[in-house]
Parts: sequence; C-alpha cells; structure tokens
Amino acid sequence: MGRLVRFGVSLEADLLGKFDRLIKERRYTCRSEALRDLIRQELVQKQWQESGAIAGAITLIYDHHKRELVNTLMDIQHDFGGIIISSSHIHLDHNNCLEIIAVKGAPKEAQGLADNLKSVKGVKHATLSMSSTGRNI
Repeated sequence: MGRLVRFGVSLEADLLGKFDRLIKERRYTCRSEALRDLIRQELVQKQWQESGAIAGAITLIYDHHKRELVNTLMDIQHDFGGIIISSSHIHLDHNNCLEIIAVKGAPKEAQGLADNLKSVKGVKHATLSMSSTGRNI
C-alpha cells in the first residue's frame, strides 16, 4: 500500500446519510474503505472500456437433460479456448447443473463468450462477473 493522503469531500446531507447507511449494510469499518472500493470499481470499469485484460467468471445454470445442450456448451467453450483458464461442473440436483467458467483476457471476448453461452436453449440463467487482473490498480 502506498502513502496515505487525506483530502476533504463535500456532500449534501441526504447523500451522506444514504452513503452511511450503505456503509453500515455492507459492514465497512469506515467511510475511507468504502470510498477506496468505489474508486477501485470505477478504475476497473475504465480499464475494461479501454480493453485492458480482465479476469472473471461466467456462471451458468442449465438443465442437463436438454438434448445436445452439453455438447453445444462445450463446442462454444472450445471456440473461446484462448480466454478460458478453468471450468467447474457442479450437479445441483437431478435436473440442474451449475457451470463456472474462469476467464482471463479481453473484456469483449469474455462478454462474447457469456453472450454465446446464455443464448443456448436450455440455459436457465447466466452471469458474467468481470474484475481486474490486479495490475494497474
């Protein structure tokens, strides 16, 4: 961690009250920690927009009984093999599976993979969670 710098911030009382409630709900110990997280989040999003490398996870929930679904999902993943670094398959119950696919690479490629997977008939829910690779933050 670098050298700490103190600075002042002026906010409307209502906005500060809402922020303080958010801080309490999320169990931050102080406003500074919450502000640091907000700033980091903005910097990560800026990095995505500038096409910097991201690390992330795609989660899928699907019915594995759907004909050819698993094969289609595997074919799509093979098409994006350059950004997939790991995947895990979990049986939730007799009908439903959870697939977690770890990715690293360009944000557009990760979004493209997620979009391709979620559009497959039989996929019940899909999300893409992108984060920084930890560099340049």
